[in-house]
Amino acid sequence: MNEVAAKSKGDSAQPRKLSRAARRQQLIEATIETIAERGYARTTLTDVANRAGLSHGLVNFHFETKEKLLTETLVFLSEEYRANWVAALAAAPDTPAQQLDALIRADFNPEICTSARLAAWCAYWGEAQCRPLYQEHCGSNDAEYFRAMLGICERLASEGRYGYNPTLAARVLRVTLEGVWLDMMTMNTPYSRAEALTTVYACAAAFFPHHFTLDGPKPAEGA
Repeated sequence: MNEVAAKSKGDSAQPRKLSRAARRQQLIEATIETIAERGYARTTLTDVANRAGLSHGLVNFHFETKEKLLTETLVFLSEEYRANWVAALAAAPDTPAQQLDALIRADFNPEICTSARLAAWCAYWGEAQCRPLYQEHCGSNDAEYFRAMLGICERLASEGRYGYNPTLAARVLRVTLEGVWLDMMTMNTPYSRAEALTTVYACAAAFFPHHFTLDGPKPAEGA
């Protein structure tokens, strides 16, 4: 069964020559939007097809089952998140304060910090049945992220001669970032990205006051 044969007449307005990868990406984006609107458990292949403006058969053609579609969407979100912070670190100056600033700001990149993506992440985190799935497919990315955060905190602790345990500082910063994401999604009056960033900077300044203020990293001496 080819892709064209999988389409319904109602799909005639959709481009017919998208590559397989582009079509799968279209469906993953539709899944993110659907999960954000309906939640994890209530999302169906028909919902995703309707959101994408495609036929149910075409969704089956690319993903076969709801479980495979939801798994691949989670994997995509995890890899997108990883690529975002890795690129941010690579582009930042190699000083611990600027590296931590890059890691913090990466979480509020408008390309990944959208209402739909935040809601989808919350939906995955909130489903007990997703926890083994998350650990299997995303656990290594989380471990890599924490190693990067810990290495930066160790450099800051050494440079600033702070008395804090850098492992605890890294954990608190990670939990603060995750908590701010949840707040931005679930509060009755969610705050802006700017206020969210200030909240995380407050945490960084509490651990590393010689390097951070509520406005971000302090200028380097002599700069």
